[in-house]
Amino acid sequence: MRERIIRGAAGSMVLIGLALGYFVNEYWYILTAFVGINLFQSSLSRWCLLDDILRKSGVEK
Repeated sequence: MRERIIRGAAGSMVLIGLALGYFVNEYWYILTAFVGINLFQSSLSRWCLLDDILRKSGVEK
């Protein structure tokens, strides 16, 4: 369950960042880059802040 929430949150943030970058201001693309960097970092280190937050909130694996 946590993995689905994490993937949904990351995908949503990418799409929101792209839409805001296109329609509002190009600086919103930084949000998309940040999410991509965080995904890459978590693949190397196997650590994700959102996973820690969800685990401490009681969301089942």
